[in-house]
Amino acid sequence: MIDLRQLRENPDRFKAGAKAKNIHVDIDRLLVFDENRRSLMTRAESLRAEQKRLEKESGPQIGKLAGALKKATGDEAAKLQAELDELKAKPAHLKSEIAAIEPQIAAIEPELNTLLLQIPLPPDADVPVGAGSESNVEIKRWSPSGFDFSKSFEANRGFKPKTHQELVKDLQLADFERGVKLAGTRSYILTGMGMRLHMAVLRYATDFMTDKHGFTPISVPVLVREEAMIGTGFFPAGREQAYHIAETQRRNPDAADEKGAGSHDLYLTGTGEVGLMGVHMNEILDESQLPLRYVTVSTCFRREAGAAGKDTAGLYRIHQFDKVEQVVICKADEAESRAWHKKMIGYVEELLQSLEIPHRLLQCCTGDLGPKNADMIDIESWMPGRGELDKDGRPQGAFGETHSASRLYDFQCRRLNMRYRTRSGEKTETVFCHSLNNTVLASPRFIIPLIENHQQADGSIAIPKALRPYLNGAESIRV
Repeated sequence: MIDLRQLRENPDRFKAGAKAKNIHVDIDRLLVFDENRRSLMTRAESLRAEQKRLEKESGPQIGKLAGALKKATGDEAAKLQAELDELKAKPAHLKSEIAAIEPQIAAIEPELNTLLLQIPLPPDADVPVGAGSESNVEIKRWSPSGFDFSKSFEANRGFKPKTHQELVKDLQLADFERGVKLAGTRSYILTGMGMRLHMAVLRYATDFMTDKHGFTPISVPVLVREEAMIGTGFFPAGREQAYHIAETQRRNPDAADEKGAGSHDLYLTGTGEVGLMGVHMNEILDESQLPLRYVTVSTCFRREAGAAGKDTAGLYRIHQFDKVEQVVICKADEAESRAWHKKMIGYVEELLQSLEIPHRLLQCCTGDLGPKNADMIDIESWMPGRGELDKDGRPQGAFGETHSASRLYDFQCRRLNMRYRTRSGEKTETVFCHSLNNTVLASPRFIIPLIENHQQADGSIAIPKALRPYLNGAESIRV
């Protein structure tokens, strides 16, 4: 969520930011709602102050009149009663005016909040302007010794590569037919060494972040309430991608089950980021606790709405997968956020290099950022089994996204109401934290570049040295 005060002060910045991200939201309408609400709140506060003043000033006089009324009779008593009623009527009238304003404020707030949740975080000034992913800018590439991007896989390695679909079939690493039978399209079953390889890369990535880079590993729920999805910025814009568990529709109010059971709809998360960021929702941290560095491995679920016809075969675009995710929660300082963004990308580069995976870094343009990001860097791994087909109908290789690193400043923390205490001179204040996230490794998608790049001429797959301890020392996968 953006800072409403900043929006009032500089609406053009947010209008330009939404336009750059190709997101339509009626900011002028929101500002009208905001002005109306503030005017009503100011009026109500003024009336309350006047009500308190009158009650304070008239209190002794009411007491005096009430005492006199007890002794009075006839016309004098009527006169005193009229004066007493008039004194009491003034604050009562103000109270009724306040009561009439409160529903007006309540009527404005839902639509105001709906619009406020739709306003994206403006992209940083150094993010290139572009309509979509086709305008992303390549930053750099890396490849292991002996691999030349300008040459085909065959020219680099001396044999024609198989696709990952062919490799998993030949080596019995996955069963797509039975996966589809069980769960429908974009489903799979990992088998034998395929499952072991999947578990190995997840464990390696987790240990890499905890043992080597000092992140704290924690488990998080993958079934969460709506406020966690809204708070992390995945709703409202990404609602169509989430699986919805409509608990409120199934609730039996007469059932003697656990108190509160079925009272909230739930959603399956598409990333561990939701759970990691939700851990400290509605909390005030101490500045000394920051930065918090968390890593989790969780099962993720995505409907892939709008992806009909894209990557329907294989392990690239699937409904269920496991992901190691890193999150940093730091102080509200742009320089610190930028420094952490660079570090988190560096961790992934180091991991990919340790597994000898050719890859490149892409600076995402404004149109590819999404609502919650001030900046985003994608990392794409080289996959020999993707890309345009040659004259023989074989893929020529292409990059495929495997990681995405985002810098969000206070956007998520403001929505999650996550703050920290800081001292400024003699004064203590609470400030919204900054947050960042980045994929460490998502599998089984990551298995694609791993097995395609490490395939051998005899059809086997060489296991990188870094992974061998997680596979009982095995050096290769073969029939």
